[in-house]
Amino acid sequence: MSETTSTNEENKPPLNGRRAIPPNYSNDEENEVPEMEAFGLIPRGFNPRDYLRVVDIYMFKEPQEINKQEHHTDKYYNPKLIVRRGQAFQIQIDFNRPYKPETDQFWLEFLMGRYPQQNKGTYIPILVGNVLKPGQWGAKIIHRENNSIRLSIMSSATCIIGKFRLYVAVLTPYGILRTRRNSATDTYILFNPWCQLDAVYLDDEKEREEYVLNDVGIVFHGNIEDVKSRSWSYGQFEENILDACLFLMDKAELELSGRGNPIKICRVASAVINSRDDDGVIAGSWNNSYDHGVAPSAWTGSVDILLEYYSSKQPVRYGQCWVFAGVFNTFLRCLGIPARLITNYSSAHDNNANLRLDFFLDDEGKVDTRLTKDSVWNYHCWNEAWMTRPDLPVGFGGWQVVDGTPQETSDGMYRCGPASVQAIKHGHVCFQFDAPFVYAEVNSDVFYTRVEKNGTQVVEKIDTTRIGQLIVTKEVGGDGMVDITEEYKFREGSDEERLALETAVMYGVKKQSVQDTTYQPQTDVDMDFQAQKAVLGNDFKVTITFRNKSRNSYTATTYLSGNIVFYTGVTKSEFKKHSFSAKLEPSSPSSFDIVIKSSEYMRDLLEQASFHFFVTARINETGKILAVQKALTLEIPTLRIKTKGELVAGKEASVIVEFTNPLKQTLENITLRLEGPGVLRTIKKQFGRIPMNSTLTWEVKFFPMRPGLRKLIASLNSDALRHVYGELNVQIQKP
Repeated sequence: MSETTSTNEENKPPLNGRRAIPPNYSNDEENEVPEMEAFGLIPRGFNPRDYLRVVDIYMFKEPQEINKQEHHTDKYYNPKLIVRRGQAFQIQIDFNRPYKPETDQFWLEFLMGRYPQQNKGTYIPILVGNVLKPGQWGAKIIHRENNSIRLSIMSSATCIIGKFRLYVAVLTPYGILRTRRNSATDTYILFNPWCQLDAVYLDDEKEREEYVLNDVGIVFHGNIEDVKSRSWSYGQFEENILDACLFLMDKAELELSGRGNPIKICRVASAVINSRDDDGVIAGSWNNSYDHGVAPSAWTGSVDILLEYYSSKQPVRYGQCWVFAGVFNTFLRCLGIPARLITNYSSAHDNNANLRLDFFLDDEGKVDTRLTKDSVWNYHCWNEAWMTRPDLPVGFGGWQVVDGTPQETSDGMYRCGPASVQAIKHGHVCFQFDAPFVYAEVNSDVFYTRVEKNGTQVVEKIDTTRIGQLIVTKEVGGDGMVDITEEYKFREGSDEERLALETAVMYGVKKQSVQDTTYQPQTDVDMDFQAQKAVLGNDFKVTITFRNKSRNSYTATTYLSGNIVFYTGVTKSEFKKHSFSAKLEPSSPSSFDIVIKSSEYMRDLLEQASFHFFVTARINETGKILAVQKALTLEIPTLRIKTKGELVAGKEASVIVEFTNPLKQTLENITLRLEGPGVLRTIKKQFGRIPMNSTLTWEVKFFPMRPGLRKLIASLNSDALRHVYGELNVQIQKP
């Protein structure tokens, strides 16, 4: 006996003085549950076989059976039972003899983690009764036949989500007999947007189909002048993804008892999606070198990333904002929290949260890169998750901003949200979490400030409309774009907008007033900048137009700076400098064209083919400075995808991906990726080179997994060219 005690002691975790039970973080760990729990000494003649005994438990867990159909979980590639909380499901128990309610007593036990406790929701005993109360744990017999009974079991609408172990316990005079540990009866319980009592309840069926059940989405990118879109495979139902998502909560050390609360889950997930400070899922890289990893633009979906992290437990390299947002969306939809991916065009990354982005100019009107610390992202992606906010006053539930991209720390970690969209719109930024940061992302003003030799700062121009001009998401039930800017802000210049700003300032958002600095805008001359639609590898033209509204003749010393930038608005290199003197006739417009040659930009081009033009002009007669800046994204060629013959579930089919190299150079080190949720797992292929103007063809044979309308998504990545995508909608027939 003494030997066994000593080994048990070793396995016990160290206790600390503050809690009797160690923290319970892991959904995977288990405790030993005794098959016979004796009430005292057991008499010699006791034979467990004399009592009611469970022979088998049938879970109705096949995709076509009642539970997964009624709970909208039939799409998960997972052999175990998956149900949603607050809604009844059925199981059948086969005993060794007919069940006699007068004398037999049995109950069910659901357990989670290593230290199940009833008050923490990790040990749930369920007695069999006559009625089921909505949204409360309970069970009742709905059918009896021979030795079998069928039970309807109701789970609580607030119960913790994750994987539970199921035992059936039978009462005997001498102790409790339990079924043996059987992983085939494990039950996953998820959030339930179909249940009115659930915190994530969403009342529109079409929205539930989109925000919970759609496993493909659209990422909008490019810039405000030139919105581009690409597909992203969320793949929340693919094999092992549910387990990978539950593992993320273990990794984030979220107590099991907190896992029924979508606010807590979103908050910890926004930290664990990025690898900063907790070795989370994705390592970000914004510097265009992606050694020992995959370029962010090469990913076609979340599945590879989550599965790699689940198996290696090491951050997956590399991601940028749409990758963090894509993986976060998979996590939320997989657990049953309605979620959508948002793109904010001209997104402010305001380092000192004063609602103003400062671009400093030197004497000649050129940008001083040394002083300029803030940046305007061409676009930034985050997520919205749908839930009630019982922690806030009434009216701030609904869509909440959550962001897994590491930008600034919040409570000491790189995370952001959940922040109520409604609170951001009305300026109520006092409500947790991180509302001031999101408010600044969509509401900052851009200040152009000239620094004179003696250090005096003169504000030359204030642009109040550039930031957060367009906020979009994918439409419900289609691939189109829907403009949701009005959900985040009132119309520019309206009284409501002014009031929301005053409210935000009252609640502590810092806003420097213009009175702090000298500001005398130029009013009698306007300057505008337009760029021709430009295709990667070709020359294109830009035009600067002045409108002289005065009766005076002016001359303007004009300076154009063309920069290759990351999509975050940070400059990599200046590739074009051009200055000229413009003669401005009274009361008339004058235009000046400048040609940008491909030879000037191709050498340094970054993967999203983004340019940033900065034009400043000094009116020599008045000394006033005009400034305008514009982002431009080149058209990148696409991949062509086609299928051969008809596509039938389970029958071999073939898909062809083609790409023609449009550049005046040979492409080298090419990687192609192809995936389609429900159609085929990600396939990768490397190619050595594609000479200019020649076409690469790749044929893939595959077996489509399930019928219905599906999407194939492909990407091409090479040393000189990235962000090349193609997609194809395919209808897969029933066999």
